[in-house]
Order: sequence, then C-alpha cells, then structure tokens
Amino acid sequence: MAKWGEGDPRWIVEERPDATNVNNWHWTEKNADQWSKNKIKELFTNLVIEDPKSGNVIIEEVEKIEGEARVNNRKGKLIFFYEWEIALKWTGHANGKEKEVKGKVEIPNLSEEHDNMKDVDVDVSLTTKGPEADILKEMLRVGVGAARIRECLTDYLSALKNEYSSGVILPKKGTENGAVISDKNVNTANNTKSNLASAEKKLQSVNITSSAGVKIEVDDLRMEESMKCTGQELFNALTQKDMIQIFTGGPAKMADTAESGVTFEYLGGGISGKFLEVSPFTKIVQEWRLKSWPAGHHSTVEMTLKQTKEDTKLILVQKGVPVKEMESTRQGWHRYYFEAMKRSFGFGAMLF
Repeated sequence: MAKWGEGDPRWIVEERPDATNVNNWHWTEKNADQWSKNKIKELFTNLVIEDPKSGNVIIEEVEKIEGEARVNNRKGKLIFFYEWEIALKWTGHANGKEKEVKGKVEIPNLSEEHDNMKDVDVDVSLTTKGPEADILKEMLRVGVGAARIRECLTDYLSALKNEYSSGVILPKKGTENGAVISDKNVNTANNTKSNLASAEKKLQSVNITSSAGVKIEVDDLRMEESMKCTGQELFNALTQKDMIQIFTGGPAKMADTAESGVTFEYLGGGISGKFLEVSPFTKIVQEWRLKSWPAGHHSTVEMTLKQTKEDTKLILVQKGVPVKEMESTRQGWHRYYFEAMKRSFGFGAMLF
C-alpha cells in the first residue's frame, strides 16, 4: 500500500489562519470504502450482457465485495489506492436453448497495480453443467462478457476519481475561492479552527529563534501502539538503517546502527534529527523535526518499549510539536510508522 514519502515532507509549509492544508503538503486522506461498495453494486446488479453469437447473461447479485479504497493527496498530487475482491452471481441462456445456466464471476484482485484493465483477471465458474454452460462461460471469460465486465470496472475507477478528487487537492494561498473548495471542506476548516482556538488557550507560547523570527504554539503528543513482536524486533526496526529503509520505502541517511549522537535523515531530508539515547530493546530518545517546521525548531521524541507475553507496547511521547501540525503528525506516526512496520515486518500478526 502507501509509502510515506518519496523525499519530501507532507506537512504545512506556509502559515494559514484556519490551519488548513495550504499548498497540499499535508498527507490528506479520504476513505472511499462504502462509496465504492455501493458504486460497484450499482454498476453490476441487474447488468445485462448480450452476445448475438452466444446468448445473454444477467448479473443477479454482487455476492462479495471485500477490500478498501483510499484517496490521498501526496505533495499536491492525487493518488488512489484500492484493492478489491469481487464475486458476481449470474444466470443466462445460450442462443436457441431453454435451459437456464447459472454461475459465478470472480475478480480476485482489482487494484492500482494494474496499469491496464485487460490485466485484471476475470474468473468464471459454473453451477450448471453442459454445452450451453460452456458457451456462456467462454463468453464471460474472454469474449463480450469479459469486455463488458472490465468496462464496468473502468467506470468505477472513473467515478471514484470524479467523486473524490474534489476537496483533496486544496487551492493554494490566495485562491481559496477556487472550485475545488466544497461546503464540507469549509466546515472542516471551521471546526479545525475552533478546536485549535480552544486548545491554544491552554498552551504556552514558545519563541523560536530562526531566520524568520517565528513564534509558534506547541504541545506534547502521546501515543501508544501494540506490536505483535518481541521488544528486540521492534527496537531493531526503529534503529537499524536497512529496516528503516524498508518500512519508510526510501533511503535513510544514517549509520548502519543507531547510537547516541548519530544523526539521521529520512525521506530525502523531510524528516531529520539525532539519536540522543539508545537503550537496547527498551528506550529510544531522538531529536526530531520535519523539514517544513520553522528553522531551528526540534521536538523531542521518547519511545519506550515494553514487552509482554502477548505483544510489545510502544509508548511514544513527543514534546514540542507545533499545534497546527499536531493532528497530521499523529496520523503520520500511526499510518507511516506503526502501520507500515506491521505491513512490512508482520508486526500486526500474532507471533506468540
């Protein structure tokens, strides 16, 4: 699935009063699961496929739709991630035959990995046996039926892009009245502004000495995640260069193994910092910043690892996070560190 970054930060690079995603440097995401399921059912249910040479088939039911669909804004570009397994029940009649034929069409993997819809497998099975059934099976597998099914899949992807493009790529500063801003986006921005205003009353101002003389509001971020691995395995994933490169999906500039004083850069300098404390298998402390943060400002990240009989708990405390980037930072840790490690190393599967 998604990789976090390809060399550039994904967070705000310019101030905006409502703290919205200006210049599209945040990772923003929309969940298109339920919409996709409804759309696929709409496209296939009661779909009639006719072939003058073979006969006709009707898709009576979408028996199974399993998977997910996400729409992301990455560095100002829309990226669609989807992976679906679909099963369709059908009935039909071969030309000149009264016998009803029944069967199933299965699409085992519809995903963004397919550059050409012709590469998507369409598997056909029969409930009814006989020469009539074989004729319709071939029509659905490689003939007119297969082409019509792939046409519907293409229609789904086109509809997905049309439906979810609006509001993911936001206008740049000075173009807030652009067509891509929807009422939903405005409401979200207003809610964000209200929430931040409430939170800022409780925070202290931190003066950051930088070339721009920036003053920002900061707060602490606290997270906890369970990993199905040993403390040693999790520690290695967070401190070994080769393992970091695997789950971040890009090169890491650092020594092969982390130790106190070792500096690091991930994602082409999008994330940088220094290891301040490295206690084998139990604790990691880093000086940590995003490239988009004000010059000279670093947060302090402390990760404590606690192994139990069932799993290893990762307790993360990050001090000094700019308030306007708090939620995106939280989402980044969760999706592109924790979930990425689970996918890359199997830390989401039971190993004990």
